[in-house]
Amino acid sequence: MGRHSAGRRVQPARTAGFVPRVRQAIGYAILCLIALIFLAPLIYMVTTSLKPDADVFTTPPTLWGSELRWQNYTDVFSYQPFGRFILNGFVVAAVGTAINVSVAAFSGYAFSRLRWRGRNLVFMLFLATLMIPQDVLVIPMYVMMQNLGWVDTFQALIIPWAFTALGAFLLRQFFLTVPQELDDAARVDGAGTVRTFFEVMVPLARPTLAVLAVFTFISYWNSFLWPLVIVNDVNAHATIPLGLQAFFGQQGSEWGLVMAASVISMLPTVIILILLQKHLVRGIVTSGLGGR
Repeated sequence: MGRHSAGRRVQPARTAGFVPRVRQAIGYAILCLIALIFLAPLIYMVTTSLKPDADVFTTPPTLWGSELRWQNYTDVFSYQPFGRFILNGFVVAAVGTAINVSVAAFSGYAFSRLRWRGRNLVFMLFLATLMIPQDVLVIPMYVMMQNLGWVDTFQALIIPWAFTALGAFLLRQFFLTVPQELDDAARVDGAGTVRTFFEVMVPLARPTLAVLAVFTFISYWNSFLWPLVIVNDVNAHATIPLGLQAFFGQQGSEWGLVMAASVISMLPTVIILILLQKHLVRGIVTSGLGGR
């Protein structure tokens, strides 16, 4: 009698442990399905980049072509000066990111740790610029670049979008979480405002700076409208998105080359995201974007 009672007591425990595992497996299956749906266009882009031109628009559509045409990835650089487009994109994105991150760090520190008259009002006005769509600023920005003689130059691609309120907001939110005792301890050790900023605040803000750097780099790298407006000499100053437009000609479009060029242009941002993944997670949590 006692053995049967013991067996009956164990059974509910096994069932209770089995149900959460089933729910977890179903949850993982649903997440994998959703991820596959989002990855489907990327997978199709990669497979299309390896197709011959005759197999791109077959009926019915196929995932793979009659052969794997790896030559598309080399033809990209001979069909258009794609290497020049990549170099231009790196220069514009890297310099613009460096300026944006530097300015955001200084302004975020000033809005959070320094006390001066009208600080909150200036910050609210500065933050209000986020509500203005960038498309609205294209025409006045172009007129300004024309008056400066910067049309069709690299500085016109970099400077107008190097000063944004988003970076200042992210850094301000992080600096507000740093205890005031660190500033006081630095002053006791004889450090001034500048030294405290560079030796105390900047090392602590590395994850948030990494988040801002990735967002800014991707924004510059993928920008299309502004380069389309400001660049006249495509071969000299075009970046990746504008360079991809050159593959669409009056005599037709080289879709295999377009897809191959798109895959190549996507690799730098993917590599950056993989390398900075840990910093991105920490930075999003501590900068005010993680629901804190």
